[in-house]
Amino acid sequence: MPTHREIVDKMPLALAKRPKNDKGYPVPWFVPWHDGAWDFRFIRPGKIEEAIQRNVCWTCGETLERPCAFVVGPMCAVNRTSAEPPSHVECGVYAAKACPFLARPKLERLSRRTDLDTTLANTAGIMLDRNPGVALVWVTTNPSYDPRLRLFDIGDPVRTVWYAHSRKATREEVMESINTGLPSLRTLAEEEGPEAVAELDSMVVRAMPLVPA
Repeated sequence: MPTHREIVDKMPLALAKRPKNDKGYPVPWFVPWHDGAWDFRFIRPGKIEEAIQRNVCWTCGETLERPCAFVVGPMCAVNRTSAEPPSHVECGVYAAKACPFLARPKLERLSRRTDLDTTLANTAGIMLDRNPGVALVWVTTNPSYDPRLRLFDIGDPVRTVWYAHSRKATREEVMESINTGLPSLRTLAEEEGPEAVAELDSMVVRAMPLVPA
C-alpha cells in the first residue's frame, strides 16, 4: 500500500498546477491566503458563487465536466445535500485520500482563529463538529443548487466510493461513522416534529444500500 506521502505526491495534473503549501500539499482553489500562509480551514468569500457561475472544479479551479464528484461525510449520503460545490472525480478522489483531515479519522478539526474574518467560515447547512472518520466520494451527473438555502442537492449517485486512512473504507468503518453521526440529525428532526423524524428514517433506508458490502 502506498504511503501517505506517496499518495500526496501522486496528484492529478490539474492539482499539480496549483500552488503548494510548506508541506507540499496542493492548495485547493477555494483556500484563502491569510497572515502569510494558506489557511485550509476556510473558504475564501465569494468562491462558492464563482464556482457555480464559472462552472469550475471546487478543488482545482479548472472547467468542470460531468460526471462530477462531491466529497462528503456519511450524513450527506443521508440527506443528499452539500454546502460545497462539486469537483472533478479525480480531484475528489485525491482529496479523500490525501487531505489530512479526511484521510486520518482521529485528526480533530483545527480550532478557528478569532482574528480571521468570520465571513471566511460562513457556510450553509449544518456542520457536525467532528471528524466523521470516513470520506465519501459521491459521483453524480445531476447536481443542483438552491440559492435560497445555499445548499447543493448532490443528485443521484452514479457510483460511490468510501475512504478512510487513504484507502477504501470497510463496512465497519462506514457504519461506525453513520451510527455516531445520526443522533445529531435525529435530535434536530425530533425538534421539528414527527414528520421530520419519518422523513429522516426514510432517508436512512435509502442511504443504506450505498454502504460497502
